[in-house]
Amino acid sequence: MKLPESQVAVLEAASANEEQTIEELAEETGLKPETATGAVFELEDEGLLSVEERTEESVSLTEEGEDYAEDGLPEIKLYEAALSAGADEDRIQMGQAIGQSGLGGPQVNIALSNYARKGYGSIDSGEISANPDADSENDTEASALSALASGETVDDADTLDQLESRGLVERAESTVRSVTLTDEGVTVLMEGVEAAETVGQLTPEMLTTGQWRDVEFAEYNVDADAERIDGGKVHILRQTANRVKDVLVGMGFEEMDGPHADADFWINDCLFMPQDHPARTHWDRFALSNPTEIGDLPEELVEKVRGAHLEGIGENSDGYHSPWDEDFARAIALRGHTTSLSMRYLSGYAQGDLEPPQRFFSVEKVYRNDTLDPTHLLEFFQIEGWVMAEDLSVRDLMGTFEEFYEQFGITDIQFKPHYNPYTEPSFELFGRHPETNELIEIGNSGMFRPEVLEPLGVECDVMAWGLALERLLMLMYGFEDIRDVHGTLCDLELLRDVEVIH
Repeated sequence: MKLPESQVAVLEAASANEEQTIEELAEETGLKPETATGAVFELEDEGLLSVEERTEESVSLTEEGEDYAEDGLPEIKLYEAALSAGADEDRIQMGQAIGQSGLGGPQVNIALSNYARKGYGSIDSGEISANPDADSENDTEASALSALASGETVDDADTLDQLESRGLVERAESTVRSVTLTDEGVTVLMEGVEAAETVGQLTPEMLTTGQWRDVEFAEYNVDADAERIDGGKVHILRQTANRVKDVLVGMGFEEMDGPHADADFWINDCLFMPQDHPARTHWDRFALSNPTEIGDLPEELVEKVRGAHLEGIGENSDGYHSPWDEDFARAIALRGHTTSLSMRYLSGYAQGDLEPPQRFFSVEKVYRNDTLDPTHLLEFFQIEGWVMAEDLSVRDLMGTFEEFYEQFGITDIQFKPHYNPYTEPSFELFGRHPETNELIEIGNSGMFRPEVLEPLGVECDVMAWGLALERLLMLMYGFEDIRDVHGTLCDLELLRDVEVIH
């Protein structure tokens, strides 16, 4: 029987009694792995080889896991320090134990978050106790790290789950194919096989010399598995953002741009947000440490904004009568909304004074210290927009939303009255999720108050909004968790396979 050289090599190397992986066959025959793989599947089609597939999981230490395997887990260091300081007899100051442990930076928080979980003791009101009965020498997570570092396997699934959640190990699955000779393959070998010269490509020289008549062409198995190669593609979020831009430009809007890190003055003060508002505390914003404040602010505008906060605008506004600090206004933070761009443009600071009518928008990233859940991320994209014109009303604003969302096949938009410090009247927008049928908030909007517009020098009406791009995706595609779309937990298979809606 004549077979291509690669198939003869694989057939002769295979065993009828012992399974061998394709990698082992490739090494034994000296063939490239892809050549050996092709030969195996071709021989399987001929009934000469049997191929069995199984999935194997491998576990490896991350860089942080390797450090802890060598130096010890932070919570164990803290426990041993607390023990040596006498915390097993009487509570001691937490700072004393931390200092004695030698922990610093993020390791302190890691130690504290795992200390009580493992029963090493308790932490309360800045004091720490140590459980004298805790067995830190037999800590299951530390033992697992040590075993993995030594090349051993760990079968405790719960411990591996915990280590994976801490980012100390990485799991990977691979498909292993094992090969054995079939009875027919043994028979063929016993009868004898001969290597036939095969070529994989017809060349011009073969045609001109007639050599093609004397060679055997290799057969191609188009059903054989091949290595998957995922090419790059535009992220579904960016695709939708570009489409949003096209829609708004088609509606007559111009695009704004500006800094991601900006002064609190532009982010909040110009919006008539009081400086003691909860959303302006260090718990809700991401402040910068270098630089800490902006150097260039228009002095005249600063005074007008200060006056609006302290005294109000017009007869029916009293302001907030709360402290207003220019140093706080100059402090730099990551913008919590892109309305900072609107303030820069409406004031004329970005590109000069604007005469009505004007329409501007942006689709840019914003940053908020929110709790992560299916509809909230620490950073997300906001669709900012505003229209400056005479005699605008809420009906104009609602009509704009209906026209905008209709471009994406969304016609069931609902409105709910809302309070904002910077708009009056104000309302939130809700859309119905196509899978869960629940109403989800998709934006916030309203008419800018005089306390916002007058300091900026705007003498006509301005209607404005901030819409969530990720929530738009949820309505368009039926996504139930925006963490699947972007962020550290995103679903790569979903992003690769999702069909783009035009």
